Amino acid sequence: MLTHRVLSAAVLIPIVVLAVHFGGWWFFALVTLAALLAAHEFFTIVRLREYRPSRVLGLLLTVSLVASGLRPDLPIDTFALAAVSMITLVYELLQGNRAGSLENWALTVAGPLYIGGLSRHFVMLRELPQGIYWIGLAFLTTWLCDGAAFFVGNWLGKHHFFERISPHKTMEGAKAGLVAGTITGALVGLLLRIPVYVGVPLGLLISLAATFGDLSESLIKRQVGVKDSSNLIPGHGGALDRIDSLLFAVAVVYYFALWAPAALGGIGA
Repeated sequence: MLTHRVLSAAVLIPIVVLAVHFGGWWFFALVTLAALLAAHEFFTIVRLREYRPSRVLGLLLTVSLVASGLRPDLPIDTFALAAVSMITLVYELLQGNRAGSLENWALTVAGPLYIGGLSRHFVMLRELPQGIYWIGLAFLTTWLCDGAAFFVGNWLGKHHFFERISPHKTMEGAKAGLVAGTITGALVGLLLRIPVYVGVPLGLLISLAATFGDLSESLIKRQVGVKDSSNLIPGHGGALDRIDSLLFAVAVVYYFALWAPAALGGIGA
């Protein structure tokens, strides 16, 4: 299990680093692919509970939401959301009030909002001035937080942390993740001229976002009775299992990056 986890990371991390480095369409393509795979997994696992959301419309909405990150000045996201919401609801209407209609409509929209709506922040963050460093801040802080929580939790964990949602997570692992993420966030933040007194709480905030992003996906999986979103990545589960922490963390970093220059005298500019 650990060997598979390390080998998969050794393959995936260079791909991510190269896409982040080149940015533009390369990074957008990687984010879109990850979001599509994650959304496909979402629709697959919720169908285990006999819900029947529209996979096709859901995937189209996911792509539209991610694409809106390239042109936030255009109403791509609001148009796609309105269109899919109406089409799905009318389709359920034509089924004659069948059982599960409300759930099917809601899940068709909710899955893409969760995955595509948050994934668009990867694209928008990379397009910002110094975007490569902001992405690096989000990724490294999240990865170190997740890694510390995993290893310390496995070696020293004794007290459960949200046991009913994620039975293998421990309080010791969560604390180690927060400490590692906070330190990483503060150190990487120095590259963006973020003072330590801001970098420390920022690192903690990113780590908290990553932790609860992971737990939020665990809640979805517990609701439908699966351990992983898929077995796509050996040792890691599915695409959604890999990006769940980042979905929350990148959104936090994006809005901080928008706020920081005006509030803190041009840092990160």
